[in-house]
Amino acid sequence: MSNTSITNAESGLVHAEVVRRELVTPHMVRVTLSGDDLRRFVFTGFDQWFRLAIPVRDDGSSLADLPDSFGIGGYLRYLRLPKQTRPVIRNYTVRSFRPATDAAALPELDIDFVVHGDQGIAGPWAAAAKPGDAVALIDQGHGWPDQRPADWVLLVADESGLPAVAGILRDLPRDAVGHAFIEVLDERDRQPTGAPRGVQVHWLARSGGEAPGSLALPAVQQLSFLPGRVSAFAVGEQALAAGVRRHLVRERDVPKGDVTFSGYWRVGRSAPS
Repeated sequence: MSNTSITNAESGLVHAEVVRRELVTPHMVRVTLSGDDLRRFVFTGFDQWFRLAIPVRDDGSSLADLPDSFGIGGYLRYLRLPKQTRPVIRNYTVRSFRPATDAAALPELDIDFVVHGDQGIAGPWAAAAKPGDAVALIDQGHGWPDQRPADWVLLVADESGLPAVAGILRDLPRDAVGHAFIEVLDERDRQPTGAPRGVQVHWLARSGGEAPGSLALPAVQQLSFLPGRVSAFAVGEQALAAGVRRHLVRERDVPKGDVTFSGYWRVGRSAPS
């Protein structure tokens, strides 16, 4: 469930390859992509997201048959590809983007992946990614409504939404005020966010066994709101994103249009291809 807009960027399908892999926290792997085709990627900041295509063949040859967009027609074309060679599609956020400069001949794009051992598809792929591995991506824009008038901001995410919230905190005006609640698997999974001085970042670490969102949602429910109009953003596990939105609309009288939310995943279910 989500109310974020979906776009089909003019850049279409962009091919790239892995140049680096780094374990940035115990449960987060950062994969850096580069390549000449990445010059066509237009960075819009905030929680910019894209559809990442991971090939099922080591040589990346299956990426050549992908559509240039993921509208209805493009998605149907994707589904018609042979299942045994069809690349896996997952949605991810741009953690950071560095355009080509005189010092760096090619642009670079960082993606942070949550890893839980061998669970899932994208996490294990990221944990084993090596230089030269081919991928492709289709830019889908960003969900944060940066032009929405507000007096303060409220950002909420679990570990899967950490890159999105970190991107928003990085690109907010420096005079922004508000709160960000980021729930993670481990105290050591904290990351620098570059948040404005007026936005208080609350790190909530699960000690083990708790359901995702079990710390972040109660924290929002107990929050003393700042005066004025809030612009809210809640992403991560489905129950967390929907629960925050429900609380804000029903209990705090926040207009539905002032709450952007997206369920990135659901406990007990893998993300769709």
